[in-house]
Amino acid sequence: MNFKDAFTASMILFAVIDIIGSIPIILDLRKKVGHIQSEKASLVAGIIMIAFLFVGEEILNLIGIDVSSFAVAGAIVIFFLAIEMVLGIQIYKEDAPETASIVPIAFPLIAGAGTMTSLLSLRAEYALPNIIIAIVVNLIVVYLVLKLSGRIEKLLGQSGLNVIRKVFGVILLAISIKLFASNVGGLIN
Repeated sequence: MNFKDAFTASMILFAVIDIIGSIPIILDLRKKVGHIQSEKASLVAGIIMIAFLFVGEEILNLIGIDVSSFAVAGAIVIFFLAIEMVLGIQIYKEDAPETASIVPIAFPLIAGAGTMTSLLSLRAEYALPNIIIAIVVNLIVVYLVLKLSGRIEKLLGQSGLNVIRKVFGVILLAISIKLFASNVGGLIN
């Protein structure tokens, strides 16, 4: 276990999950469908992430894709997520969910495509215990944000949430470029 690697992996996942930037979505879901089960959503998202961390690479091998290829594809997905965050545009559009059960919160909001891609990309660069620590740290943050989203909104205000979202977007943009640069060489060889 390496504290620096665990911290870096935690920050990468934090930026990808973007739970702070998702507060407006969470608040909108609460208004539409009522109570969100923070514990259940966090637990299911954790199970999805850890399962994908362990079997995701085998699934890729089964269909003939190596981790470097997936990491490069993930870097591109993360790049577009960052562009959405920084520019305030929406590239991926999704229909509004009818319920705020596990499906819209745990998947895809927390453990979505960007998170899955990031997990396999992280696996190409960091040791497994560091990634598991990063997942656990992020699940704690996700749980707290889900539980306290109303208070966080009042504390930060809409402009504060927008600033945080843009800062993490720039960080995510830099991460995507680093991830692309460190894995594209494996594809060329």
